[in-house]
Amino acid sequence: MDPPPDYGVDSYRGSGRLTGKVALITGGDSGIGKAVALAFAREGADVAISYLDEHDDAEESRRFVEDAGRRAILLPGDIADAAHCRALVERTVSELGGLDILVSNAAFQMDHPTLEEISDDEWDRTWATNVSAYFHLVKAALPHLKEGASIIGSSSVNSDQPSPTLLPYAATKAAIANMTASLAQLLAERGIRANSVAPGPVWTPLIPATMPPEKVESFGQQAPLGRPAQPAELAPVYVLLASDEASYVSGARIAVTGGTPIL
Repeated sequence: MDPPPDYGVDSYRGSGRLTGKVALITGGDSGIGKAVALAFAREGADVAISYLDEHDDAEESRRFVEDAGRRAILLPGDIADAAHCRALVERTVSELGGLDILVSNAAFQMDHPTLEEISDDEWDRTWATNVSAYFHLVKAALPHLKEGASIIGSSSVNSDQPSPTLLPYAATKAAIANMTASLAQLLAERGIRANSVAPGPVWTPLIPATMPPEKVESFGQQAPLGRPAQPAELAPVYVLLASDEASYVSGARIAVTGGTPIL
């Protein structure tokens, strides 16, 4: 990517807010997930990094975590498979000793100017990756989550202002926000918090991989700040929601949109 995304390597400074915690992050090999893995590690957490098959990118995420003095494990595979979601949780618990923070972040999207171009298989894959995986991960994680645990779903500004050319993706991001609000109420009596983050345009590998060149060239200029965010600019919000400092924050959808309101 030109320019390369900024994951916070030279800027993020931890302060021990996640000391002793264990986090599982899906999509931790690139984009927002990679920046969150780095930040969590610098805040004191051990990190399980779930990813599809970009092994070199995942190895860099592992290096970020280990350079911060924390443990990292790499967990490749397709989260569209419910059994794999359950295996992710089990391996995290068995290899890192528990689970305190679940970040459901991995996503699939494609840009289509007409409805007819969206195949049935693409629709199903988008929902399986973005929404069903979130359900299966949370359900598998619950037996291991203790009071004070945090669940974070990656939603989007598209949950509130859907792009017509990202119809399946936008619909899943609305579902993630809605599902998270339900989880916050269902799990409150157990002392488990659930929140979602709604990014605006973020400069991640997902963008050039799924959008036509003309859209990539102008990507993010529609935001009031006039540019896309860097992944490093999202990570502090995930850190806050994962930390005990957010002990009364649950059911929230936090907008990180460069000025675009979310209602």
